[in-house]
Amino acid sequence: MDLFAAERYDELVKQLEYHNHRYYVLDEPEITDGDYDALMQELIAIERDNPQLKSPSSPSQRVGGAALEKFSSVTHLRPMLSLDNVFDAQQLADWGERVAGLLNIAVESLAFACEPKLDGLAVSLLYRDGVLERAATRGDGTTGEDITANVKTIGSVPLRLAGDNWPSLVEIRGEIYMPKKGFEALNKRQEAAGEKTFVNTRNAAAGSLRQLDSRVTATRPLELCVYSLGEFEGGVMPEGHYDTLQQLKSWGFITNDHMRRVIGAKALEDYYEMLAGERTGLSYDIDGIVFKVDSFAHQDELGFVAKAPRWAIARKFPAEERTTVLNDVEFQVGRTGAITPVAKLEPVFVGGVTVSNATLHNQDEIDRLGVKIGDQVVVRRAGDVIPQVARVAAPADERTPIEFPKTCPVCDSPVAKVEGEAVLRCTGGIRCGAQRKEAIKHFASRRALDVDGLGDKLVEQLVDEGLIENFADLFHLKPVQIAAMDRMGAKSADNLIKAIAASKETTLARFVYAIGIREVGETTAATIASHLKTLDAIEKATEGQLLELPDVGPVVSRYILEYFANEQNLQQLNALVEAGVTWPVIEEVAVNADSPVAGKTVVITGSFSLIKRNDAKDQLAAMGAKVTGSVSAKTDILFAGEKAGSKLAKAESLGIEVQNEEQLMALLNG
Repeated sequence: MDLFAAERYDELVKQLEYHNHRYYVLDEPEITDGDYDALMQELIAIERDNPQLKSPSSPSQRVGGAALEKFSSVTHLRPMLSLDNVFDAQQLADWGERVAGLLNIAVESLAFACEPKLDGLAVSLLYRDGVLERAATRGDGTTGEDITANVKTIGSVPLRLAGDNWPSLVEIRGEIYMPKKGFEALNKRQEAAGEKTFVNTRNAAAGSLRQLDSRVTATRPLELCVYSLGEFEGGVMPEGHYDTLQQLKSWGFITNDHMRRVIGAKALEDYYEMLAGERTGLSYDIDGIVFKVDSFAHQDELGFVAKAPRWAIARKFPAEERTTVLNDVEFQVGRTGAITPVAKLEPVFVGGVTVSNATLHNQDEIDRLGVKIGDQVVVRRAGDVIPQVARVAAPADERTPIEFPKTCPVCDSPVAKVEGEAVLRCTGGIRCGAQRKEAIKHFASRRALDVDGLGDKLVEQLVDEGLIENFADLFHLKPVQIAAMDRMGAKSADNLIKAIAASKETTLARFVYAIGIREVGETTAATIASHLKTLDAIEKATEGQLLELPDVGPVVSRYILEYFANEQNLQQLNALVEAGVTWPVIEEVAVNADSPVAGKTVVITGSFSLIKRNDAKDQLAAMGAKVTGSVSAKTDILFAGEKAGSKLAKAESLGIEVQNEEQLMALLNG
C-alpha cells in the first residue's frame, strides 16, 4: 500500500468531516462548493486505487450506492414509543400537575425540557465505537426498516462521532425533515422534470428517505435534528434530557435552537405561546411542541402507560380550518362491519392537502353537528392528519337530512346496533365483500403479516375477480393470475408471489393481530401471545384466563371468545396453518422458585464489564425476579455497575440493598 496515499487519505477524511460539520450543522462554511468537490473527488480517486482504505464511515458514502430490492427489518434495542397529545392550555396544565403529583413534587419546582415537534420521519441511529452502524425508521415502535444507506447520504448525520468520551454503543433518535426552502426547490425540479410534486414537507421527507435507490435520496435536501437518547452501553451520560442533548450536540449533531429547559407549569404555557407566535417564520414545519420531564430519574419513576411515556406530552397546534360545501354522504363498510358516514365535499385545500372526503363518524356525531346535505361546513385536519367536519358554517336553504341505510350498502345484509355502541354494523361478516376486502388488507398490512407489494387496490381487484375469498387463498395465488391484474406484469407478479411466501414466517403476536379480532391491537396481541404461547392455548382460553392478562378486560375477552367460537374462523385458521404459515415456538422459561431473588423486585443500573445488562435481566427473570427499570420503595435489590448515577443515590436514600457486579455474577453463577 502507498504510505503517502494512506496519509493523504486520512488527512482528506478529517478535512471533509470538518467541512461537513461547518456546512450542515453550524451553517458556517469556510470553503466554496467547488473546493469541497475537489477534495471529495481526490478522496474517491484514492479509494478507487486503494480499496482497502475505504471504510463504511468514509465521507464518500454520502453520494449513495446501488439500489436495494427492498428494505430489511430492524428490531429496536429499546421501543420507539409514540406520545400522547393535548390540545389546549388546561390539558397541558393538568398533565404538569399529574406528573408532579406522581413524583410528590410541587409542579412549580419541576424542571421540563421543551422543544418544537418537527414534522418529518422519526429515525434511530446506532453507533458502535463512534461509527454509524445502522439507521432505522420508527416503524411500529418495535420493528422498523433498515435505511442506513439512505441516511448516510444526509450531510447533517455524522458518519463518525466528533469529540470523544462517547459510549461504546449508543442509540440516538431524531427527526429527519425537509426545510421549507429545500422543499420548494425540490418541487420546482420535480415539476420541471414532469414528475409528481409533493404536497407537504413531511411527505417529501418520508418519500425521499424510503427510496430504494440511495442515489435519489442523496439529491434530496434532508436534515436530521436529534431529540433523544436510546440505549447505550459504557461511558457516562448526563442525568437529564436537556444536558444530554447538549452532549449530543458536542458529538456533531444538530439540536433545535429553540430547545429550552424551564421550571414550573406556567413556563410550559409561556413557551407554547412564544413558539406559536414564531411558527410561521421558522425555516421548517412543526405541528406542535413536545414537553418532557427533564430528569431521567424522574422519567424512570413515572414510567409508561400503553405505548406512551407518562413523562412526555405533545401539545398540538390548532388544526387549520376551511369552509366548503357538503355535497353528499356515502356509507363505507369497515373490517369489523362498522358503517361509517363519509362526507363528500366540494374540494378544499386544508393543512397542505386537498380534502374532498371527511369522516362524520356516526349518527350521534351527525346529530351533535346538526349537519345536513347542502350545508356550508367547516373542515379541519385533526392533528394535521385526519380530515373531519368540525361544525356547520351556514345551513343551506334546501337541506337534505342524512339517513343511514337499513341494509348494508355492499352486501344488502341487515344492519344492527350493538347495545353500548354508537355505530351501526353490517351483519354479513365475511360474506360481505367490503369486510372481506378490509380484513385481507389488514391481514397483509405491514404491522401484520407484512406482504410487501400487496396494496389496497390489488386486494380489491383480487376479491372482485373472485381469486381470494379468505386469508389462506393468498397463499394459493399463481403468478399468471396476478400478472393479469391492472398495472401488474410478470416481474411484479413473481415479486409478489415471493413476498407472500416470505410472509409465511411470522410471529405468534403478529399472527394474532393479523387475523383481526375486534379490539385486539398490536399491544394486546403481543400480550396474549407472550402469556398463552400457542395458538391452541389461545383458542381454548377461558374468560377467566383471559381476564388475568394485562390489557384484557371484559369487552376484549368477549370478542376473543366470540372469534374462537365461530366455526368459520376456526376453519380459516386451520387453512392458514395448512398453507404453511408458521412462527417460532415461544419457549417456557423455567423459573427457579428457590433462588435468592425469587419474587423480589430488582433494578439494574450502570455499566458492567462481565455481562450485558439485557442478558443479566433475562437471567434474573429466569430466577424468579421481577426486573423493573426504576427504583422505588418497592425495590428489593439494586445491582449497580460503574457510573450508576441517580438510581444508586435514590436506592441509598431509601435504604435499599445495593449489590455490585461481582455479587451479581456470583448470584447468576450459583
